[in-house]
Amino acid sequence: MKHLALAAMLAVPLAGAATAAPICDKLGFAGLLASCNRGEDIKLTLASGVPLGEDVTIQSGAYYTLVIEADGSAELALVGPEFFRAIWINEIVINSLEIRPMALDSVEFDKAGVMEISFIAIKPGTHVLRIPGSTGESQQIKISIQ
Repeated sequence: MKHLALAAMLAVPLAGAATAAPICDKLGFAGLLASCNRGEDIKLTLASGVPLGEDVTIQSGAYYTLVIEADGSAELALVGPEFFRAIWINEIVINSLEIRPMALDSVEFDKAGVMEISFIAIKPGTHVLRIPGSTGESQQIKISIQ
């Protein structure tokens, strides 16, 4: 009897529950990695005295690429443990080398280069990526996952 009551409660949709529409509805064999499920690239610039980038809002369950370009003007890092724990990282590409890590806390550039981090957004919320030791608003971005 208890099992029937529990099943009936679970079958009733939650009033006011927020749901997000997927980017595409035909994921196919590739699942969330399908090309139709990819959002626009998020581009960041690591350069001394230059704004990091613009705040963005992305969709939970969608696939994105974070493109970080450093100009080599300074040795700069990017930290954001809350953001990196709110995503599933598919791979990091540096100079055509692919790395598939379990997790990240930060990345650092000692000289000019480009790093691409492809990921699926998972945990909703607003997360900050910032240059450590900086205090200016332009030295951080907020990534909101809906």
